[in-house]
Amino acid sequence: MKTRPQPAGRHVRRAGGRQAFIPPPLPPDIAWTPNLLRSLSDADRRVGQLAGEGRGLPNPHLLMRPFVKREAVLSSRIEGTQATLGELLAADAGAAVDRSPEDLREVANYVVALDHGIKRLKRLPLSLRLVKEVHAKLMQGIRGGVATPGEFRRSQNWIGPAGCTMNNASYVPPPPEELMTCLGDWEKFLHARSLPPLVQVALMHYQFEAIHPFLDGNGRVGRLLITLFLAERRILPTPLLYLSAFFEATRSEYYDRLSAVTARAAWGDWVEYFLNGVARMSEDALSRAERINALMVQWRQKVAGAVSRTPSQLVDLLAENPYWSINKVAQRLDVAFTTARRAVERLEQLGIMKQATETQRNRVFCATAIMNILDEPAKVRPGSSE
Repeated sequence: MKTRPQPAGRHVRRAGGRQAFIPPPLPPDIAWTPNLLRSLSDADRRVGQLAGEGRGLPNPHLLMRPFVKREAVLSSRIEGTQATLGELLAADAGAAVDRSPEDLREVANYVVALDHGIKRLKRLPLSLRLVKEVHAKLMQGIRGGVATPGEFRRSQNWIGPAGCTMNNASYVPPPPEELMTCLGDWEKFLHARSLPPLVQVALMHYQFEAIHPFLDGNGRVGRLLITLFLAERRILPTPLLYLSAFFEATRSEYYDRLSAVTARAAWGDWVEYFLNGVARMSEDALSRAERINALMVQWRQKVAGAVSRTPSQLVDLLAENPYWSINKVAQRLDVAFTTARRAVERLEQLGIMKQATETQRNRVFCATAIMNILDEPAKVRPGSSE
């Protein structure tokens, strides 16, 4: 006789007969199968390669900027926002883009929230206080007005198709009266050191999504916390690893694996999936960073020997954002408009940049080779290189 799979927590009855789920404190018992151990070894090795190469890059902090913005776009896309990376970067450069301001604001807020979290980690540990601060930045000025930025929910929420009620929702997280107990246990787990960090962050992410502590923005905050955890543990020298591209490319599996933990405590399958994402996105980030850096080296050689230093300085800026207007270049480099214009024209002559807008006023130019690298779909299957 087969035994019924046991859920990862307990259920409590809510109004209308629907049951809410309360996950138990972490960590769970995990069966360390050979596949899971191999996945952990692979993830550790790939992250180590990314960390090692990242330390060797001459401009990792500049390279971080487009990676952060790519993560913001992909994490927001999972929640239905349609803005593209090109639109976000072009808008930052001053171009008029055909996208709703609300979509652009939601994505830009993600960048602000992540920046805030990374800066605050210098003085504040990853904690409920920091989570609330990050949520406040993420949800500031977002449409709908029901997000209560920076506040944990005081009412029951649920997950399901748009317009569904709690009674036909696919998942009902802990009721408000249980919320702070769940969050307190979650915060204690953040500070533990008994597990490999990559396993710990996998468990942390599931638990946060299961608790669903905010009325809105839980998915984005939960993915953002992965980056903050890796930053706090100094797994990487600079935040170059993001998992939203993996989750977005394998969206059905992502939700299935999360649901399987809730339904039958399938922790091993979830952690193995998460570690595979870490390994693949480490490979992906390393490939992009190396190719962008190679372009930068080529372009610096092309402009070497110029009378003005401005073309070389502009090349450095392209790692931060491939889109620039002449006005933005002048402001950023603190040079005259004519000096900035000549630098842009020089890079245009060399085929490094080309005009990206049709207007003659406030023209925006783009280093399309970098943009093409950033825009590539994520590779979510194991690579052939070792």
